[in-house]
Amino acid sequence: MTRPKRIEIVEVGPRDGLQNEVQHLSPSERITLIEQLSDAGLVQIEAGAFVSTRWVPQMAGSDEILTALNNRPDLRLPVLVPNLKGYNNARAAGAKEIAVFGAATETFSQKNINCSVAASLDRFAEVCQHAISDGIYIRGYISCVLGCPYEGKVNPAQVASMAQRLIDMGCSEVSLGDTIGIGTADNARILVEHCAELIGIDRISVHFHDTYGQALANILACIDLGVSTVDTAVGGLGGCPYAKGSAGNVATEDVVYLLNGLGIETGINLDKLVEITKNLSQRLNHPPASRVARAKLATLP
Repeated sequence: MTRPKRIEIVEVGPRDGLQNEVQHLSPSERITLIEQLSDAGLVQIEAGAFVSTRWVPQMAGSDEILTALNNRPDLRLPVLVPNLKGYNNARAAGAKEIAVFGAATETFSQKNINCSVAASLDRFAEVCQHAISDGIYIRGYISCVLGCPYEGKVNPAQVASMAQRLIDMGCSEVSLGDTIGIGTADNARILVEHCAELIGIDRISVHFHDTYGQALANILACIDLGVSTVDTAVGGLGGCPYAKGSAGNVATEDVVYLLNGLGIETGINLDKLVEITKNLSQRLNHPPASRVARAKLATLP
């Protein structure tokens, strides 16, 4: 067992979480949310996405968010960019970190970003060339790594090959996303082992949705292999619009509770996370998906 002593949490709620919420938060509300998350001890927080607001209206104003927070050198604020146009807009707003987002299967790639896997990689390579020249940190995402709503089971060797491509084009790390949340501990472990053989365990982050309640088990299986970066969303925000019944991202507070119990450092204040989730659930008009938040809020007067 090579369990790390510290886990870095990448908070994806303000982007991956909110982009699937029916209620839209204004740029000023999202700025406040990021500041609250920072106050709780989070350092890496997805700030937005430079995508078409026609298709993702929840991400409108991502440029305002970056501009407002550019005076925070203590924060890492990656933003999603789908193509060179998105990259240029992100850079104009002062982005210092970006993320590119591909899919492990052809059908999901077509449904999600309207192009083949090969074409998406070509787009990302162009973006990465510019980002490397500009000294911008690049994060790569792969979705549907353990299963696809259209194609079913995904070959881990296929995912590992794509992860290698992303590293070769300049990504510093690759986040492996179980987008529809169907993975279990053993196949999550097998996937990470395949990817680690090609890109190294230190370049792997894991990103689990909790559709079938397996996210925490999957995370534990992966950190036992040495994975030290985990994506989470406060309150369990999010979901996948292309997969019926898909739940949100694993909740940040649930993961922090797990890691606290294991004696693994995160630097994150659990009580502050619960307070943020309480306010968010009221604003978004639905109860939190987080088990920890529900349990702790139930004990309050």
